[in-house]
Amino acid sequence: MTAPSSALASSLTSLSYRDAGVDIDAGDALVERIKPAAKRTMRPEVLAGIGGFGALFEVSKKFREPVLVAGTDGVGTKLKLAFQWRRHDTVGQDLVAMSVNDILVQGAEPLFFLDYFACGRLNVDTAATVIEGIAKGCELAGCALIGGETAEMPSMYPDGEYDLAGFAVGAVEKSAIINGKTIAAGDVVLGLRSSGAHSNGYSLIRKIIERAQPDLAMDMGGVPLIDAVMAPTRIYVKSLLALIAALPVKGMAHITGGGLTENIPRVLAENLTAIIERKSWPLPALFQWLQVQGQVADAEMHRVFNCGIGMVVIVDEADAARATELLTASGETVYRIGRIEARAADQAQTVVS
Repeated sequence: MTAPSSALASSLTSLSYRDAGVDIDAGDALVERIKPAAKRTMRPEVLAGIGGFGALFEVSKKFREPVLVAGTDGVGTKLKLAFQWRRHDTVGQDLVAMSVNDILVQGAEPLFFLDYFACGRLNVDTAATVIEGIAKGCELAGCALIGGETAEMPSMYPDGEYDLAGFAVGAVEKSAIINGKTIAAGDVVLGLRSSGAHSNGYSLIRKIIERAQPDLAMDMGGVPLIDAVMAPTRIYVKSLLALIAALPVKGMAHITGGGLTENIPRVLAENLTAIIERKSWPLPALFQWLQVQGQVADAEMHRVFNCGIGMVVIVDEADAARATELLTASGETVYRIGRIEARAADQAQTVVS
């Protein structure tokens, strides 16, 4: 290939990264905006956080045999509604919750969190709002926001849209890992109330909203529909860590994609089943509306949505009352939603009746 002539080269306009669609100054401005939010989440174990090539975290000496537990997740198509309704203040908490609640079910204390924010064109105000939500989620979980990545990629995303991913790392004593192996017939299934649909089932939710064309201000159990749909995922970390410290917890299940019927079996042995009594807790107004407007069958509701139960805790019958008392004192709304039984041949591992 021959080089362009000097005459042609001199006639070309000088190009910059900004001309190609990437604004380095905007990225720098965002980092400065989010530093105070990240600082609020710091833990003593953080040796170096946001700003370096990598974050440094020292495992606390309180762990004798620490086992690291890692999880990663996103927010899913709930982001589409955030773009459509310009509601960017809650999806950051969703991002944190989806990962920290997952590692929590194994008994892990979340230690630190990293985020990945990708967009076509960086809007500093929008990104800062999202990351403020991430920092809030980290505060609720007691973990440090120690780093992340903001990627501006022209033509990869439509203007005004972005994607999120999050990564949480926690630690648990090797002898205290909760793996469901001690769950037995006769144990009690407790359900902790969710704050809404959390961050699952939103492809169906958007389809129902598209069909129903509702007034977003309509009452939904005391809040407008838009607030009920965009309510951030509840973070159960502090209340459940306090419970674990007080009494034996045999198993926990974070009710995410797959709903009640597919998440509870993840902590059960093959010879056990969870019998869930649907009438043991009230179906929140949002889920009632979704079921009616979408004509969604009961089985599909239980397989797609949390239906008002965001976390399941399995304890011995003798500990059920005390566990309920402790969780209630921590601010949770707790329902005794079922029991563990020996599994019959060809029986599902979760039966919602």
